[in-house]
Amino acid sequence: MKTDVLVIGGGIAGAATAYYLATEGVDVTLVEAADLNTQASGANAGSIHVQIQHPEFVGLGPEWARAYGPTLRLLIESQRMWLDLSAELEVDLDVSLAGGLLIATTPEQMRQIEAKAEIERGFGVPIEILDRGSLEKLAPYLAGNVIGAGFCPIEGKANPLKATPAFAAAAERRGASLLTHTRILGLESTGDGYRVTTGAGTIDARRIVNAAGAAAADIAAMLGIEIDLQGVPLQVTVTEPVAPLIPHLVYSAAGKLSLKQAQNGSCLIGGGWHARRLADGRLVTNPAHLTGNMTNAANLVPALGQARAVRSWTATVNGTDDWRPIIGEVPGHKGFFLSLFPWVGFSAGPITARLTADMILGRKPRMSLEGVSALF
Repeated sequence: MKTDVLVIGGGIAGAATAYYLATEGVDVTLVEAADLNTQASGANAGSIHVQIQHPEFVGLGPEWARAYGPTLRLLIESQRMWLDLSAELEVDLDVSLAGGLLIATTPEQMRQIEAKAEIERGFGVPIEILDRGSLEKLAPYLAGNVIGAGFCPIEGKANPLKATPAFAAAAERRGASLLTHTRILGLESTGDGYRVTTGAGTIDARRIVNAAGAAAADIAAMLGIEIDLQGVPLQVTVTEPVAPLIPHLVYSAAGKLSLKQAQNGSCLIGGGWHARRLADGRLVTNPAHLTGNMTNAANLVPALGQARAVRSWTATVNGTDDWRPIIGEVPGHKGFFLSLFPWVGFSAGPITARLTADMILGRKPRMSLEGVSALF
């Protein structure tokens, strides 16, 4: 089999890249080792992030935040793209951008929020500092001990079960080929392209996009390319449906938490709590972390203490130490592109794919990757 562009990875970045390329008439094939959207793109909590994540700001410090700051412009652009995707892909993706609230319960937490907001505003992120009175009007569902918050009005949520399949279906309608249950076994340069050995046969491709998420480092290693990328096991929990309560994406400055309510009333509770990896590699929910996550949620939104948690699940997300995306053609490997946005890959999926497609098409990326991508 031959193709112009082979996209490896059936998550949001891969499916969206295939869509943007197929829309431009490129002969593109997407391969996925399992089913589409079965890894982090479909197993995350559906947050659309724009802010710097608070635990990392506190742990890594202001200098790290300033170095990471240019990346925020990509997240802002991705958020803008999310606004139009339901109409573009002809699927309701349950996009809701009611804003993100980072809640404080102590004066020290408020100082940290204000320091982070100052840096974020310098890179175009709108952040408002709310006192207790303003917060009570905006979010009356919060606990009585909250004293203020940082509010980013352009954050929100989308449905991770719908987004990747919608991109994939739209790509296929435009002529892309999708191969699932097709594991990459080998990869070699042929001088004018690449030969890819899979469990279903050999594919010759002029160019390759490695959008394999947590498995991307293993794929790159087949060409002798080293990527500083870790696979991090995380877990998310969902409650039974409850009456409309939480319109915002909610974080806590007191501990790891991301909280939102889906259209069906279920509340999705996450925030970067690690799952447990068994000796055979399988992931299972870590009970201690589940307890900590639920406690944080109930402490912040007391009404959730009456809701039953009905399911927890796990996923391996890709992460880097500096949080910087890895997007672009690998130096010394003509035609081999990386399309990775660590930690917040669902939020950044649309812009990651759009920038990758720009470069595949021989165009200057519509947003500068200088000081953003680890490849520039």
